Amino acid sequence: MREYDFEPIPGLPERLPPGEEVLWQGAPSWKSLTRRAFHVRKVAIYFGVLAVLAVLVDASDGLTLISLVQGLTWILFLAALSVGALTWLGWSMARSSLYTITNKRVVMRIGAALPMMMNLPFKQVRAADLRVYEDGTGDIPLLLDPSAKLSYLIFWPHVRPWHFTPVQPMLRSIPDAAKVAGILADALQDYLESETTARLSGNAATNDTVPASATETLA
Repeated sequence: MREYDFEPIPGLPERLPPGEEVLWQGAPSWKSLTRRAFHVRKVAIYFGVLAVLAVLVDASDGLTLISLVQGLTWILFLAALSVGALTWLGWSMARSSLYTITNKRVVMRIGAALPMMMNLPFKQVRAADLRVYEDGTGDIPLLLDPSAKLSYLIFWPHVRPWHFTPVQPMLRSIPDAAKVAGILADALQDYLESETTARLSGNAATNDTVPASATETLA
């Protein structure tokens, strides 16, 4: 995790080293984020129920139409204020966020007021999950190695809800989530295969190199 002042490449705090390339970049859908992270729809339904109950109670008490409208106005005002504030938060969070998948890591630019970069090298990723919603957007949470210590509060809402130990960073409310999950899965697979090949090659080279002392002993 790091703060930054300049982006030589959008979503990245520095230029990519040789051999690393961007496979995908994308941002959360602000509509999906406001519904699922900020629960705008549930808040609107809550105030709608309050408005109906207020009208029923006032009507049963025999209040005049003017009194009913006055009582309802306050509820509608609070509803508009709450829904508007949550919608603005969701929009600003989505607008300031950018997710990047390369062939070596996942990078998350997050934070509306204080932008931060979170680097997640593939060597720390133990597993990835996928949840797709009816509108095609979805979430991709990442299970990391226990050595990666993350703060749930700092990275909310870009974390898997209610998973505090371990914290699971998440590409949240992204369009075409199934397609993005496929790109990530292929990249992780290629990385694991290259690491395995490099490890086997290193072991073979070590075994082929016989120390001088050992040669003399065998002779």
